[in-house]
Amino acid sequence: MRILGIDPGYAIVGYGVIEFSGSRYYAIDYGVITTTANTPFPQRLQEIYNGMVSIIIRSNPDALSIERLYFQNNQKTAIDVAQARGVILLSAQNNNLPISEYTPLQVKTAVTGYGQAHKQQVMEMTRRLLKLETIPKPDDAADALAIAICHAQCSGTRLRTLLNQRNQGSGKS
Repeated sequence: MRILGIDPGYAIVGYGVIEFSGSRYYAIDYGVITTTANTPFPQRLQEIYNGMVSIIIRSNPDALSIERLYFQNNQKTAIDVAQARGVILLSAQNNNLPISEYTPLQVKTAVTGYGQAHKQQVMEMTRRLLKLETIPKPDDAADALAIAICHAQCSGTRLRTLLNQRNQGSGKS
């Protein structure tokens, strides 16, 4: 099972592709899509969309998992991130990927077993689960890998159901 995890943003979008087989995790690819602050916002959204489509084509994931937005103090930032999430979700939908969303609490619990884990603990456990020598950088990429691991941990029957629906709709068997 190949999973594309996404840590959404509009300046930096973290992505992480993992392979999950049995009870083992393998890091396939990870990194970030970046946009510059002085670029008009609609163009930034287009850059995120194009970057996502490129990653989806290159990595050929079976599913996309993304962090669910939670309340932020800065409403403008929250709205901009929500718009970026929209183009990310559209890129997945246009490529027939099942989409799952997880809260930060769900990610922390799935990766570390403790919902109140600190960011550094989540990144260290992500490194260990993927058997990487160092914690992935930047943090957005490490977060995206953790979101993909969360999906592998949480999905089970739900993911198999979504894949079967996707394969039936596309003629795959």
